[in-house]
Amino acid sequence: MSTAQSPLHLVRHRAVQALAATGAATLLLVGCGSSGSSDKGSSADKGTPSTAASSSAAGAPAADAAGGKRTVKDATGTAVEIPAEPKRIVTLTQEDLDAVLALGLKPAGITNGQGLNEPPAYLKDKVQGIPVVGNLLQPVMDKVIAAKPDLILAGDMQDQQVLKQLREITPATVVTMAPTDDWKLSFRGIGNAVNKLEQANKVIADYDAKAAKAGGELGENKGKAVSIVRWNPTGPSWMEKKQFASGVALDMGLTRPQAQDKDGNAHTPALSLEKINEIDGDWLFLSTLTDDGKAALKDVQSKPAYQELGAVKNNHTVTVDGSVWSTRGGPLAADVVIGDISKALAAK
Repeated sequence: MSTAQSPLHLVRHRAVQALAATGAATLLLVGCGSSGSSDKGSSADKGTPSTAASSSAAGAPAADAAGGKRTVKDATGTAVEIPAEPKRIVTLTQEDLDAVLALGLKPAGITNGQGLNEPPAYLKDKVQGIPVVGNLLQPVMDKVIAAKPDLILAGDMQDQQVLKQLREITPATVVTMAPTDDWKLSFRGIGNAVNKLEQANKVIADYDAKAAKAGGELGENKGKAVSIVRWNPTGPSWMEKKQFASGVALDMGLTRPQAQDKDGNAHTPALSLEKINEIDGDWLFLSTLTDDGKAALKDVQSKPAYQELGAVKNNHTVTVDGSVWSTRGGPLAADVVIGDISKALAAK
């Protein structure tokens, strides 16, 4: 690692800057660069932030084949000049990777998945042969250089030292998400950065239709309250309503248990056994991210407090992939969540 920053430092630094980044939730604004997007019509008509419409370059001349430039504002509000048609994209988070793959592009470099020392399993068949340039938000600069990027998608990277190093490799380094952005907003921003905003809007429209259809096919489980929990070494954390997997469940017409009916896109601190009833619901979806988390979950499953949960008594517990369900998400991850929910609930 040439980044000199520990994962703990990154987490703390990002938390401190969360409020400062909140105002940048418009993510990537279409800029008036030397060339424009091929998308037709106002971005606002397609669900992108209203502020994007006023700076839309949709009416600008098309990019020249020799390699024009566009200017976008990233999730921090920084104006970044990027290639009109990037050819060698490096992604630093699995959300960026998910988005790029969903748009039919093959990146030149990727990072490992959340909590993993390898790319996320749900994308494994799509990233064979692509160089890994580091772990999540921890790029190894020599490996990034070797990938020869003309565009770096830097996720929610807030570490200024790392960003400076990345921008020395290519000035076209874009922070693609602010702490409070949902996955659809981030995905549209990434779609704009790779000049595929119209395609990104179609992907989201297709997702919305699929989620509604799947939710309507759940039979007696339509509208049930689903608890979404990550088990940590120190106990369970439930996901707030605007967190990625929760949003997918809501898009399917499901609900959240009363104790979890809270706005926000994060998760609670780890709960003690005395508060374990907060994770109960009609259905309980459980995930882990580490071996220690798996061991803690296995241990608690023999304890009376866990066995007394209604979902456990009714055999309504489902183990899911934490590297999908506990992330900030993307269209391909959303498809996995829809599939997991449908498989569990439609079968009953």
